[in-house]
Amino acid sequence: MAQGETISILGPSGSGKTSLLLLLAGLERASGGEIAVAGEDLTALDEDARAKFRLAKLGIVFQAFHLIPSMTALENVSVPLELAGRADAAAVAASALERVGLSHRLSHLPAQLSGGEQQRVALARAFAPMPQLLLADEPTGNLDVETGQMVMDLLFGLCSASGATLLLITHDPALAARCGRSVRLRDGVIAV
Repeated sequence: MAQGETISILGPSGSGKTSLLLLLAGLERASGGEIAVAGEDLTALDEDARAKFRLAKLGIVFQAFHLIPSMTALENVSVPLELAGRADAAAVAASALERVGLSHRLSHLPAQLSGGEQQRVALARAFAPMPQLLLADEPTGNLDVETGQMVMDLLFGLCSASGATLLLITHDPALAARCGRSVRLRDGVIAV
């Protein structure tokens, strides 16, 4: 993957798309081989080092949002920044929420937000630390078509503005077509 490139990973359920994302994020360990992401051999890193790698280099957006229910939108976006030791975490988080159109919802809990708003909070959280690589796993899977389109427009716009590389896992060929390159998986193997 080249810096700033957009790549979609397509395949049927069970083809290994999400497993690939979890390996690239260092959330799962490979049973063999080597995984290099952003110049770092993830297979050589222990769990703490992989967590630091994620904080420094990756943004991740999941289908299920993964927001902390007891934290406000601002607090949810601030968490990775605070974990990275940023003294300006709240200000950076507020700016990230403004970029996704949620400056008026900073103090709202996830349960007080619509699905589209929750996914925009997740986008803000992923982009706030300015990652080199954004991993997105079916980011519109829990959204209606119109809201999904708006979230994807934001996602592509944020990647373009930041220069981040995007790896988008999707089953939607129209969404995959928005990427510069597509890779198909079948039974854990790249299909040609």
